Amino acid sequence: MSGKKHPKKKSADHAVESRTDSQGRQANRAARPGGASSAAEQTAPGGAGEHHAKPEADAGRLRSELEAARAKAAEDLDKFLRAKAEVDNARRRAEIDVAHARKYGIERFAAEMLAVRDGLELARTVDIQQENQSALAKMHEGLDLTLKLMDSVFEKFSLKVIDPEHEKFDPEKHQAIGMVESDQVAPGHVVQVVQKGYMLYDRLLRPAMVMVAKAPDERNEANSP
Repeated sequence: MSGKKHPKKKSADHAVESRTDSQGRQANRAARPGGASSAAEQTAPGGAGEHHAKPEADAGRLRSELEAARAKAAEDLDKFLRAKAEVDNARRRAEIDVAHARKYGIERFAAEMLAVRDGLELARTVDIQQENQSALAKMHEGLDLTLKLMDSVFEKFSLKVIDPEHEKFDPEKHQAIGMVESDQVAPGHVVQVVQKGYMLYDRLLRPAMVMVAKAPDERNEANSP
């Protein structure tokens, strides 16, 4: 009876060995580098790789938005500076126009008064017969007073006379109507003022009509007795 095997005991020993081998294999797989658990962590959704990629994408988007905001700010600043410059230019032009209107507002009045003064000066040069010396003196006296009064009005409104006799010819203020030989006046200088000119402040209202001297012809001097 003692030599017979017991089947139940053998089955129990086999089951224990199977459990032991299974636990050992699981432990080996868990301890093995790069095992199944590591692969599962790498391939699982929302793993470490995706967590690293998302902040970088957010940073790139923020940088792009910052550059766009800077470009828009620079464009807006340029538009503002241009608009400000245009407003400043318009304001300066308006100030200049107002100053000119105030300064040259009497230009038409002054031009009309010139003809009156010319007529008075022409009357001043009239010569009458000797027996009318008394009337002539009174006329001259009245003309002188009128001219003085008119000159004071011209001075009040900054209307200045151009009387360039014996002065160097200036094409900006003088208008030559002819040239004459002269040994008393230097060439290029005014010999005679035919009609006076006038300035309104620094603006030419009318040029002076003048005769300009030129050097005498040497051939004519040689032929003269």
